[in-house]
Amino acid sequence: MRCVRTGVNPKWVGWRHVEAVPLTQSASGYWTIHPPRREVNPLPGNFQRRDELPDDPYWWGYSMRDVPDRLSDETFAATFRDATIAFHRDDQGQFYPGILSQAGHAINLREIRFRPGHSEMLRRAKPARRDRAVWLLERVHENHSHWLTAHLPKFLLARNLGLLEHVLLPERLKPAQEASLRMLGIDPDAFACFDETRPLLVSDLTLLGTDRFRPDLLRPVRDVMAPALPPEERMRRIYISRARARFRKLLNEDEIWPILETRGFERIFMEDLDFAAQVDLMRRAECLVAPHGAGLTNMMFCAEGTKIVEIASLGFPNPNFYALAAAMGLSYHLLPAEEHGNGRPLERDLSVSPPQLARVVDMIAPSRGGA
Repeated sequence: MRCVRTGVNPKWVGWRHVEAVPLTQSASGYWTIHPPRREVNPLPGNFQRRDELPDDPYWWGYSMRDVPDRLSDETFAATFRDATIAFHRDDQGQFYPGILSQAGHAINLREIRFRPGHSEMLRRAKPARRDRAVWLLERVHENHSHWLTAHLPKFLLARNLGLLEHVLLPERLKPAQEASLRMLGIDPDAFACFDETRPLLVSDLTLLGTDRFRPDLLRPVRDVMAPALPPEERMRRIYISRARARFRKLLNEDEIWPILETRGFERIFMEDLDFAAQVDLMRRAECLVAPHGAGLTNMMFCAEGTKIVEIASLGFPNPNFYALAAAMGLSYHLLPAEEHGNGRPLERDLSVSPPQLARVVDMIAPSRGGA
């Protein structure tokens, strides 16, 4: 470690220690596309004061209490000469990219960090080479929520910047990933692919840095994929069920379903719909109620002003759906739920108070007669 810090190339010590340096120090070119901007967002519709919101950021880097006054990071593009991209999957099969500069320094962005698994790959695998590449993929890009909010805006941005031709894709995409690119007017078959079993040396690498919940990156995706319908075609009241999910089920769903059913809601299992049908459903929603989960990310295809109710535990609060709703101009409500079980916090099942649910739903979905 000491020798690397004094200037020894980490390759000479088997990549066992890699130092991170400021990105601009390693880049051969850097330009800001959108400067940082403070976003002023409304409170959840059923909250009166900001201090009622949880203020623990856990691993998110910001808390629910930060969303009403959240800083959107800058959008930038940076170029690097003779960079190396390494790949790693953890024990759960989740994908992690790591990037090194020509000097062997880690190039760290949001959700891209150099890890010990990358060092192992560099020691054992012969690298592939490319003259030029644009790299968009982040940690766990196969996750539905990460793909929609972190990656689709990058693809649209790359197209607008004239960089799409050199973007690299994995050898296999999930059906929803492929369908989403086609809905953006992007043909995934036109891209070169990378082999994640080998490091990749790139003579001329371009990276795009984005904020995951910046309105001027997210809203253009909706404009292309889900143009707003007239109000009379946006009347559906949707409840997304997690009854078939492995975890984070709503244990008292049968108890609360009559409350929703009598107010005109449809119970939807997202796994029954292909991606295009999911997007079309969101376009037609008047309001959307769902337990915390990746399927709720589809709210980004709802028209501005659509009413959203997230059922979530405040014992391990995730501010991302609140931030997403705010970025998309949706009317967000947060319904606290009780956790059950001793599993990992985000995998515990939930229950919700029927009277509290009824109060919130009556705020957002009055009877059709206007009561």
